[in-house]
Amino acid sequence: MLHYTRSGRDIIQRPGRGRPQKIKLEALPLLNTRFQTPFDTVENAHDYVRLLVEAIAEAKSEIAADLAADAKAQPQRRVEALRLVQFKLDKLEQQLQSSSRLLNDLRTLRRLLFDERPEPAAAGQDPAA
Repeated sequence: MLHYTRSGRDIIQRPGRGRPQKIKLEALPLLNTRFQTPFDTVENAHDYVRLLVEAIAEAKSEIAADLAADAKAQPQRRVEALRLVQFKLDKLEQQLQSSSRLLNDLRTLRRLLFDERPEPAAAGQDPAA
């Protein structure tokens, strides 16, 4: 059983019976390692948002196909629900496209501030072109 102390820097561990042991958080290698997430860098976040936009576009096309598939044969309540889903996906897509533009702006600003240059796509490509 693990308990945090008031300082937040120590953990008290009670392994079965016996006296509790005090462990420094710095001594736990697992808590000191950073895990790679989609949001570690602006580029990773931008790629993640781009993938979400692609998934939403695919979902929108499926909903449009469902709506087009003999809408009169489907119950009215289902048609209304599909239209609501379509509307919500449109809103989400717009917000994610806006987020993508913001992340692109942040990436550009970071490159300007830290004088970073994007690496050329191909080794033989002229960077001035």
